[in-house]
Amino acid sequence: MRAHIVDPSAFTPPYDHALSSGLVRAGAEVELITSRFPYGAVPSPDGYEVRELFYRHAVGAPGSPARLASKLLEHVPDMLRYRTVSRAADVVHFQWLALQAVDRWLLPARPTVLTAHDLLPREPRPGQAWAQRRLYDAVDAVVVHSAYGRELLVSDLRVDPGKVRVIHHGAFEHLTRLEHELPLPAELAGVRVPVVLFFGLLRPYKGLETLLEAWRGIDDAELWVVGRPRMSLEALQARAGAGVRFIPRFVSDAELPAFFRRADVVVLPYVRTERLDWSGVLATALAFGKPTVVSDVGGFSELASTGGVRLVPPGDPDALRSALVRLLEDPGERESLASGAVAAARGSYSWDAAARETMSLYRDLVG
Repeated sequence: MRAHIVDPSAFTPPYDHALSSGLVRAGAEVELITSRFPYGAVPSPDGYEVRELFYRHAVGAPGSPARLASKLLEHVPDMLRYRTVSRAADVVHFQWLALQAVDRWLLPARPTVLTAHDLLPREPRPGQAWAQRRLYDAVDAVVVHSAYGRELLVSDLRVDPGKVRVIHHGAFEHLTRLEHELPLPAELAGVRVPVVLFFGLLRPYKGLETLLEAWRGIDDAELWVVGRPRMSLEALQARAGAGVRFIPRFVSDAELPAFFRRADVVVLPYVRTERLDWSGVLATALAFGKPTVVSDVGGFSELASTGGVRLVPPGDPDALRSALVRLLEDPGERESLASGAVAAARGSYSWDAAARETMSLYRDLVG
């Protein structure tokens, strides 16, 4: 089986790497078709080939208007060029397609899969949600990470149920065994109290307002809010109570393990949204065996049913505070949740399991 994993904008290098490596272990011949990741190093290929065929002439700082404009100019020519390259593949598996209204007309003439990392755009521009629905109609199969995601696509968006396959998002185990890990920043290395970690892109749907409200009254612990901002933080920082530290920047793979190894608890207080299926941060917390508190949104409840995380209602600071205090005060509770996380990461939320299911999907498409 010759598979192309295609992530034009390199939105999710850890996912691309883990899926590609898992597929190689399952017997596939894999090429990752992507672009240069502008924020730093990416995982080294593990049995698969990498070809940076997209946005080779993009200019400007990451996320800047100049870079976005230059990528936009290159997108259609690059997609058309890839149509020729795709002839060498038995199946093409897109991870992200950012220009949905256009991309549905540029898909290669091969069996084509799209992973719905976002069931719908999280912060949609006018017409973008409609275009994503039409893109689902244009591909041969859609991968979602939970039964919740499948139900939303089939029942609410009227996607053909025969197209939608549930394949769990694997735990990012490769991040636990990097060759070169960096230590914590000096200002954090000396912290001796328990640490609750909020990690990832800082965006409105992540529930930071609820988390900061919940943190009031929690003493003898620190809350670390770590990640690159995609929203204004001034008001949040102004209302943050004692023991809250913001590290508002991109954190590389080499730095990431130190934050997760140091954390006593991980928290994902996301607000209720129909657009969220799963979380790469949760996949990281599972890999590190961390007790994790999550809002009851998306497919998180399916993991909670295995004992892998603790659920709280979204937007409820009192319930979130209670869950965090209980875990901070009870080592036995933390150990129980950690054991559940490890079991999930080694079982149905492993990349070997995901690769087997993905290979089954590919075979069904190729015939």
